[in-house]
Amino acid sequence: MTQQDSPTAEETLPRPVVAVVGRPNVGKSTLVNRILGRREAVVQDVPGVTRDRVSYDAEWSGRDFVLVDTGGWASDATGMAARIAEQAELAISTADVVLLVVDATVGTTDEDEAVVRVLRRSNKPVVLAANKVDDARGEIEAATMWNLGLGEPFPVSAIHGRGSGDLLDALIAVLPDRPSSEPQPGGPRRVAIVGKPNVGKSSLLNRLARTDRSVVSDISGTTVDPVDELVTVGRTVYQFIDTAGLRKRVKEASGHEYYASLRTQSAIERAEVCVVIIDASEPVSDQDLRILTMVREAGRAMVVAYNKWDLTDEERRYYLEREVDRDVQAFAWAPRVNISALSGRNVDRLGKAIETALEGWETRISTGKLNAFLGRLTAAHPHPVRSGKQPRILFGTQAHNCPPTFALFTSGIMDQGYVRFIERRLREDFGFTGTPVQVEIRPREKRGKKG
Repeated sequence: MTQQDSPTAEETLPRPVVAVVGRPNVGKSTLVNRILGRREAVVQDVPGVTRDRVSYDAEWSGRDFVLVDTGGWASDATGMAARIAEQAELAISTADVVLLVVDATVGTTDEDEAVVRVLRRSNKPVVLAANKVDDARGEIEAATMWNLGLGEPFPVSAIHGRGSGDLLDALIAVLPDRPSSEPQPGGPRRVAIVGKPNVGKSSLLNRLARTDRSVVSDISGTTVDPVDELVTVGRTVYQFIDTAGLRKRVKEASGHEYYASLRTQSAIERAEVCVVIIDASEPVSDQDLRILTMVREAGRAMVVAYNKWDLTDEERRYYLEREVDRDVQAFAWAPRVNISALSGRNVDRLGKAIETALEGWETRISTGKLNAFLGRLTAAHPHPVRSGKQPRILFGTQAHNCPPTFALFTSGIMDQGYVRFIERRLREDFGFTGTPVQVEIRPREKRGKKG
């Protein structure tokens, strides 16, 4: 990680999630664009254009949050209320705050009331936006939305921006200081089982828990909700989070599949260590690599478990080793366990691997030790000279652990290759098994010339 893309401590904290919900064609995507201050969401005067559920980074009055545009619900003659309730519950369950958008020119509809019933049960904060209010007469129409029982309706015009500031102020006022996905301190260590669909996540949890508490089916994607389970592995109690398998791409998913992938991301954020399950009987896929990358980028400890080992023969194992050397080499720091969730082979080894990964994740190096290491390293392998200049490391400190993050104060910008070299040598000298290591470069600011 270089100085250009190094997050600050504040940026690495989970941000609250705001789900924008409502029936088709009330102007949700237009309102999302208005809040973002740029044209991101697809807008068309046709109900149901927003088929993909997409999320955006947003900010107002110094508060950062994630805005999820959920799209509308295409109601049909049969099962309309059930369909709306299902979609709304999925959207609401991933959010900290819900922004309900209604059309002030139409008034309250049965679809609006179906969503409201779900909102009331959720106990989540709700901000009501009465959209398409372009003038004072529209404000009178918006006032009728009090009858939804969600408190004050905020009249806005997503197209013209009228009232959007007041709406955002109200939204910021109810944003939680701590997102619901952020783990609370104390209690058993949190472990997320993640992987693409049908690799055996639920089977593994059942094997560890010695009970069939997860639905297991050959149909990929059977598990939709993350379900927390206290499980004893060895002599240690862990809080396991069983998650739905990630789809190929979030933007290609729809309905419950999209929200399942959101929840998987949420489970990774909640966890301290992730057990990434890869199907040993199939070639390592782009999905597998993407999930490994997600865990690393979230800064979580990691164990890689190659499941269905009983389904592999000698030839498959030969090719698997080649795939691991070629594709998974970037994650060689994560402990690897070859298991069979079905037969129970080597599942008992997961406990030791999880302990090792957590130990690496929590490792802290004293400033004295770190600078002695950096002194030896730069003396033996100085940074290459670039344009007649040779940046030097002036001082280093471990900014924090979980994951181990190092701030290096330097006389100038350093090559990414050299930063990766430092990370590799840190691992060789101090271990850090099972954890990402982040190295942030902070070049000294140039002082302006006097005179």
